[in-house]
Amino acid sequence: MNDDASLPPEALVGSLRDYRIIEGADLLGRTEAFFDWQNLRRRHDLWPYSRSTATAPKSSCSAFDDTGKDVQGVNFASQDYLSLASHPAIKEAAIRAITDFGAHSAGSAALLGNTGLSLRLEAEISGFLGRDHTVLYPTGWSAGFGVVQGLVRPDDHVVMDVLAHSCMQQGAAAATKNIHLHGHLNLDGVRRKLKRIRDKDAKNGILVVTESLFSMDSDTPKLRELQNLCHEFGAILLVDAAHDLGCMGEDGRGQLGLQNMIDDVDIIVGSFSKTFASNGGFVTAGSRAVKEYLKYYSAPQTFSNALSPMQAAVVLKAFEIVRSDEGRQLRRDLMNNTLYLREQLKEARFDVSGDPSAIVPVHIGAEGHARMAAQELAKRGAIANLVEYPAVARGGARFRLQVMARHHKAEIDHLVGRMREAVDEAEIRFRPHRGAAPAKAARAARAA
Repeated sequence: MNDDASLPPEALVGSLRDYRIIEGADLLGRTEAFFDWQNLRRRHDLWPYSRSTATAPKSSCSAFDDTGKDVQGVNFASQDYLSLASHPAIKEAAIRAITDFGAHSAGSAALLGNTGLSLRLEAEISGFLGRDHTVLYPTGWSAGFGVVQGLVRPDDHVVMDVLAHSCMQQGAAAATKNIHLHGHLNLDGVRRKLKRIRDKDAKNGILVVTESLFSMDSDTPKLRELQNLCHEFGAILLVDAAHDLGCMGEDGRGQLGLQNMIDDVDIIVGSFSKTFASNGGFVTAGSRAVKEYLKYYSAPQTFSNALSPMQAAVVLKAFEIVRSDEGRQLRRDLMNNTLYLREQLKEARFDVSGDPSAIVPVHIGAEGHARMAAQELAKRGAIANLVEYPAVARGGARFRLQVMARHHKAEIDHLVGRMREAVDEAEIRFRPHRGAAPAKAARAARAA
């Protein structure tokens, strides 16, 4: 058992941001400062990342942390929103694809990496989203990075929500210095950015980037207003639908469908890793010219191996389920579980934010308190992901609960009860440390 009286304050403060820019001539040796800080947290059971499952990522599972310690219990940390990862038809499709095509694509899509399954999947996504042309990517991250890097050139501009996914922020950074971040969901901020750009530059392109559902706050932009602003200022709107496509809305088309924007958004980016039981991603647009350009000028598409036959087959089968009566029932079950979880959390006096979706943010606050709460929660047979600065604002640490269609009410009740115990116990343990000077402790951690 940990001795909180001797717990170093450095383990309760500091962040990954502190080690993002490190100095020194020794490229390898200078990483030691980060490892020392990380390992300090690890030695005191305050490093909740890099856990691995020992069983399938179902609603209850067995896992272990990166020291090998067992963690078992209800699972609200996996992004298998429709519970398709272990669906019998999904597993059968994967086995059949390996039997027919082998396990590996063995080439990039620009050469000989695609299969007939890949081409069918492109057509399936295009039909689902009412577009003519879709490009597949090996991961959702590479799709987000690749579409921005592929379309934007050095003199162009990217106007982006400050909370947009890392892949698109890094894609923008790789493409241009003209990056304009606006306040989260702030339409007035978007208008000001666009007007300022067009007042000075009438000839270069502008890409406006947003998400249909933001994964840290479970909130969504007003897509119609954003698209209208893009039309007004001659910009192109890109919407990342990673977290809601397939798992929200009666027809599974997420916020794009719920806001009646399927036919109007310029470019849609998506991921298969949340709802569709596979790695991979896509970009879909209304023009074959855009598709062909991305195939040869979007680096992750051109220079990465294509989706494996198994991955393409799994996503195809997942789309079939999403479109079916079973898919509609799974979405209803997911939303019912989401609403029940949010209701129980509020009754248990938790600060829950955002709109109902498979993502339920539960705010804790101080990083030290949240780290102790995560430690206590794991002891009590519940698995949930802790998110802290810089992924969220400093002092805004939270659990990001991820709900599945196949969660049972008993599992939700167990999570909420154990979380209340864990957060309360962590509050008691954290009190003696609240007076520690975070800045001083962080500096000590970096110098260690």
